[in-house]
Amino acid sequence: MTYRVCFVCTGNICRSPMAESVFRARVAEAGLDGRVEVDSAGTGGWHEGDPADPRTVSVLEENGYDSGHTARQFQTSWFERVDLVIALDTGHLKALRRLAPTPEDVAKVRLLRSYDPAAGDDLDVPDPYYGGRDGFEECLEMVEAASTGLLTAVREQVEGQAA
Repeated sequence: MTYRVCFVCTGNICRSPMAESVFRARVAEAGLDGRVEVDSAGTGGWHEGDPADPRTVSVLEENGYDSGHTARQFQTSWFERVDLVIALDTGHLKALRRLAPTPEDVAKVRLLRSYDPAAGDDLDVPDPYYGGRDGFEECLEMVEAASTGLLTAVREQVEGQAA
């Protein structure tokens, strides 16, 4: 059985594709590819069909990550097939929980930085879109830091499914 994780930000061209790429790499490093499927989407459809922002692409590539991506909008029907929906900020968290058709689906929605013990109370990954390249680099650092804890949680779920 495949465990499915979907990262969600606003337009699916900056934060969520970055998180998708980083987490997919972590899953592969952990030997879980084939058991864990990783993708991303946006709360809105403004950029559907577009590639990731060029700044996202360059930061990912410079740090050894895959940057292939096409933006899409998260659909309510996806809750049926997704095990974990990872929001990049509290606005996304609220929007996704409003979309969730059942209490079980609401429980699938989590904030990415909640998996980073060093994050403290500030669990939002700031939107780098309107800023400079340094915002994209900061975004990558936050995503990488949270990915360790997220991988631990996902591994526990995957190993629990196999039992």
